[in-house]
Amino acid sequence: MNIYDIANKAGVSIATVSRILNNKGNVRKATEQKVLAVMEELGYTPNVFARALGLNSIKAVGVLCSDVSDIFYAKAVSVIESELREQGYDATLYCTGHNIEDKKWALSSLLAKKVDAIILVGSVFQDRKDNSHIKEAAKNVPVVIINGEFEFDNTYSIYCAEAKAVEDVVDLLVERGRKSFLYMYDIDSFSGDKKRNGFLAGLKKNGVKFNKKRILKCERNFESYKTAVFKALDSGIKFDAIVCSEDMLAVGAIKALAERKLSVPDEVAVVGCNNSILAESATPTITSIDNKVEALCVDTVRTLLDVFDGKDVSHIKKIYANIVGRESFII
Repeated sequence: MNIYDIANKAGVSIATVSRILNNKGNVRKATEQKVLAVMEELGYTPNVFARALGLNSIKAVGVLCSDVSDIFYAKAVSVIESELREQGYDATLYCTGHNIEDKKWALSSLLAKKVDAIILVGSVFQDRKDNSHIKEAAKNVPVVIINGEFEFDNTYSIYCAEAKAVEDVVDLLVERGRKSFLYMYDIDSFSGDKKRNGFLAGLKKNGVKFNKKRILKCERNFESYKTAVFKALDSGIKFDAIVCSEDMLAVGAIKALAERKLSVPDEVAVVGCNNSILAESATPTITSIDNKVEALCVDTVRTLLDVFDGKDVSHIKKIYANIVGRESFII
């Protein structure tokens, strides 16, 4: 039995149970008595639920990241750890890689360590087929995913509206006279799908003709990014703009164009995503979508603290991105 069983049997929300156990008030006396009666009937006392609700906790939060060498994930983990430490919590980090079984093992290991909550960094933890392990984990502790979207009890999703930002990038490119596009990406994920769909929506809205040959799926390394652009050029595909799912791909695209003596942005505009240090340090500097990694992570920790306090918390929160103009595409 767990907190869900108590809430379901009493016909109240988890937040209501939490408020009763935390003595937060704002609960009708009759409701409080009903919840306490259910606990007594099931043989539980408030202390049994204390850890799951953040009471008498070990003050540790589990953090799952697929690859901390990734510049976006590294920044996210850094911000999360700093924010948790400021609030008196330790972060227990597992780097899982991309294999689903390794992700499940890491999740189970964190639960065995009795962490107070779990943060999933990135939509790579939202599996296309089966997320039952996330649903089961959330029966024990709150789970927050950054840039993904779950609808299970005790899960919270905080993501950036990257699709709209990519669509806006296409609008700007068309407005500046760009007519032929490539799209580059290297990972299939919930977030990646959203960005790609935003790109396609922007093309459709602006009446730009497009075919699948112009969507370039790459391996996750610079040589693959360059090779993809070389192949597009060698096949005779004409383009004057490249939109990339991440800044790393944009750097690879710019290097490939430079090797072929094509000027950026005069002949080909290039736009990245993440607004990372790569975008600032590349030559030319890269126009990039700022997907608000710091704000996402700060809100993630604040959400957990509110859940621990028994507050009513929105299960889905969306943050809007903006486009940072630099040399690779003057906006």
